[in-house]
Amino acid sequence: MRTELAERLGIEFPIFAFTHCRDVVAAVSNAGGIGVLGAVGFTAEQLEVELSWIDEHTDKPYGVDIVIPGKYEGKGDDLDADALEEKLRTMIPAEHREFAKKLLAEHGVPELPPEEKPRELLGWTAVTAGPQIETALKHDKVRLIANALGTPPEDVVKEIQDAGRLVGALCGSPRHALHHVEAGLDFIIAQGTEGGGHTGEIGSMVLWPQVIEAVSPIPVLAAGGIHSGKQMAAALAMGCQGIWTGSIWLTVEEAEAAPEEKQSYLDAGSHDAVRSRSWTGKPCRMLRNDWTQAWGDDDTPDPLGMPLQFMVTSEAVSRTHRYAAKSQKVAFNPVGQVVGAMNEVTPVREVIQNFVEEYVDALEHLNSIMPE
Repeated sequence: MRTELAERLGIEFPIFAFTHCRDVVAAVSNAGGIGVLGAVGFTAEQLEVELSWIDEHTDKPYGVDIVIPGKYEGKGDDLDADALEEKLRTMIPAEHREFAKKLLAEHGVPELPPEEKPRELLGWTAVTAGPQIETALKHDKVRLIANALGTPPEDVVKEIQDAGRLVGALCGSPRHALHHVEAGLDFIIAQGTEGGGHTGEIGSMVLWPQVIEAVSPIPVLAAGGIHSGKQMAAALAMGCQGIWTGSIWLTVEEAEAAPEEKQSYLDAGSHDAVRSRSWTGKPCRMLRNDWTQAWGDDDTPDPLGMPLQFMVTSEAVSRTHRYAAKSQKVAFNPVGQVVGAMNEVTPVREVIQNFVEEYVDALEHLNSIMPE
C-alpha cells in the first residue's frame, strides 16, 4: 500500500479524503491517510482559523483543495476581487435571484440574521482563490494543494511548487489530464462520473486506465464511487497510486453536518444522486430534491454559468445549512452514487481500518483463486 506518492507525502495509507470539515481532515491524517480541506467558501481569514485548528490537532501531513475553473465568467479581466464581484453581480438577471428566494420561502426556510449574510464570491475564480493559496502555504503541514476544476494557472503551479509542496488537479477525461501534464502538475486525480460534486460523464472503470496510460509516469489517484478496500485494490491493480474519496466522509461521526443532513444521505439510494447545474453552474452530482427539480423544469430560469449561479445560490447554501431541519427538500447536498452504500455513522478511524482490511482480503482472495 505504500505507493511512491504516499512515500513522498509521508503517509501510511494512500487514502486521500476531501472534506469541508476540519475535524475530518485531522482525524483522517491521524489515522494514516491524508485529509484535504475544501477551501471554497472560506475567506483567507476564515481559512487561517481552520488550518491553525488542524495544525493543533494533528502532527501529520494534510492538504487543501481550491477551485479555479478552467472557464468562468470574468476570467481574464484585470480586476481585484471586489471589482470582479461587482461586475459579475450586474450580469445576474433579477429573475434568478427572485426564483431562488421564492423556492426557499415556499419551503419555509428562515432568513439569515443580517450579520450572517455570506459574501457571494468566495473561491470559484483565480483572483479569489489566490489569497486562499497564500494562506495555505503558510502552514508547513500542508503538503499538497489540489484544484477541483481545470488546470491551475501557470503562476499558481509555480507558486505552490516553489514552496516545496505538491500540486494536482481533478480531471474527467484523458484530454483534461493531458492539459495537467503540460502544466507540470505533480499528480492527477481521475474522477469518474459516479463521484460527488463536479464530475464529467465517463465512468470510473473506463476513465482510470485511460488516464493512467495517457499521463504515465505521473501519479494518478482514482476517484469516483469509492467506498471500500476492494475498490482500492482494483484501483491500485490498474496502476493508480491511491484513492481520492469524498462522499464517504459526509456521514462519519466527526463530520460537522447537521443530523438531518446526515440522515438524508443515510436514507438515499444511488439513484438519488443526480448531476445538476442548479447550485454552481457546472454539472455537479448531489441529492435529488425539490431544488434540483425546480431549476430543471422547462418554465423556470436556466442555471447561469460559473460563478454567477453560485452568486445566486450562496445565500441559499448558508440558509439551508443553518436551518437544516427545515431545509432538506431544498438543500445543497453534494454526494456521489456511493451514497447507496452509506448506511451508518462510523468514526473516521474505523473507516480507514475497514479500507485496509478489505484491501488485504481482496488481495488474498485474488491469490486464492489463481492456479498454482
